[in-house]
Amino acid sequence: MSVLVLALLCGAVIGLALGALGGGGGVLAVPAQVYLLGVAPADAGTTSLVIVVVTSATALARHAGTGNIRWRTGALFAAAGVAPAIGASVLAHRLPQTVLTAAFAVLAAFAATAMLRGARTAHRVPRAAASAEGDAPRTNAEAAVPVPGRPRSTDTAAGTAPLPATGTPAATTNGTGDAAAARTPEGPAGTAGHPRTAAAGAGLGAVTGLLGVGGGFLAVPALVSVLRLPMRTAVATSLVVILVNAVASLTTRVATGGASLDPAVLGPLVGAAVLGAWDGKRLGAKLSGTALQRAFAALLLAVAAFMLADVFV
Repeated sequence: MSVLVLALLCGAVIGLALGALGGGGGVLAVPAQVYLLGVAPADAGTTSLVIVVVTSATALARHAGTGNIRWRTGALFAAAGVAPAIGASVLAHRLPQTVLTAAFAVLAAFAATAMLRGARTAHRVPRAAASAEGDAPRTNAEAAVPVPGRPRSTDTAAGTAPLPATGTPAATTNGTGDAAAARTPEGPAGTAGHPRTAAAGAGLGAVTGLLGVGGGFLAVPALVSVLRLPMRTAVATSLVVILVNAVASLTTRVATGGASLDPAVLGPLVGAAVLGAWDGKRLGAKLSGTALQRAFAALLLAVAAFMLADVFV
């Protein structure tokens, strides 16, 4: 099979994952390039960053008019990750390929675990709510699917806020689904835990720079738990963080001359991923969200096991 066809197929699968689940495509992009297209791990991370930049910028443009984005909060959170993202991007091309492969395998396993935990939460909460109200459980198409990085709302038409990926209760909402009062004992959202905010932002930037993933499955829980943002606001604001870190990492890799982008792989892969994301969005609306999460998590666990076996066996 030619490189062009393989790149198109890989991009389509990555796009379907991004569209159907709202995240996780970056985690799948690197191993797909390494094992199917023969791209070096560091270069695969660079190509993955291009996909992250394009898809996150597109999603951010869609969210810009909703009023859910806290630009200042996202900028401050992202600022903490810029320096680590730049440093990790330089380091990525100096580390042995086996180290990068092993690190990525651990990240994939972590992402799969987070997805499985989110799927369990999505399965329990609708049933508990239906039992309390005396109604039958809603279908997964109607229920919240707290996908790490891109959770969907519980009921968009009704304006009900989605559930946090961490499993904590969502903030009280008004008719639009935004928090009416996102306050905690520590104070208003976004004012507590500045050291933790800096640490979370720095960690996310380092992961993005080193491994070439967006890290939405890390950013959203951090914005919810550290900054106490409502879930819908955290999802939209995370796009600012992801885009800033990805641009900083990609620019550094290109500027230092460490990036080696093959147009024969990059063009078809990115194009198919963007187009596939639209089909994936429609697919996700028709199929069981929880089942999709579990299937994708199982795929990530299998990929992680294969990568670790490739390194140590």
